Amino acid sequence: MNTGSEPGPKPYAVACDRNRDPILAVLRRVLPDQGQVLEIGSGTGQHAAYFSAALPHLQWLPSDLPTRLPGIAQWCDQSDNDKCLTPVAIDLLGASLSLPRSDAIVCINTVHIVAWTGVQNLFKAARDCLSPGQVLYLYGPYRYADRPFEPSNEEFDRWLNARDPLSGVRDFHTVRDLAASCAFDLSLDLPMPSNNRSLCFTRSED
Repeated sequence: MNTGSEPGPKPYAVACDRNRDPILAVLRRVLPDQGQVLEIGSGTGQHAAYFSAALPHLQWLPSDLPTRLPGIAQWCDQSDNDKCLTPVAIDLLGASLSLPRSDAIVCINTVHIVAWTGVQNLFKAARDCLSPGQVLYLYGPYRYADRPFEPSNEEFDRWLNARDPLSGVRDFHTVRDLAASCAFDLSLDLPMPSNNRSLCFTRSED
């Protein structure tokens, strides 16, 4: 695998080690029996390496901003499996976003980082990328109108806003309504460790 850039130190996030097994348990439930999974916002590449090895019946296509690709490639190269594909550049804020045709999309800890326009672009592009019955999986924290906002997520939201006013913990119902407007039905909403959620949206008929 070659991204054309000289690799630096391999990136690492301790949170990936903490959440990978709970997420994997859900992915085993919602991902297809075969095909290609597109991961949006692969970050360090740890999840891509781990999930591609744990789910050998699937091809795993990581993606992120161009500056992230060398680090992702290092993790995939060292995963010692051929199911982790060469990472591709995808910018959710880019003009005319188009996603490579896939059988499922996984997006972990990205919706609260990217500006809301990027979340809208993700669902619109996913509508064109996926066929009816295929899934878009999201992982991260959310606000719910019918329950108290967890103190840890409230503190995290303040940190996100201070870092970038366009980021922040998203409102679950707003995300669900956006999904519905893009032909996605909520098929799963599960509590996860550290006050995160697993949301699975299934592409409906147009």
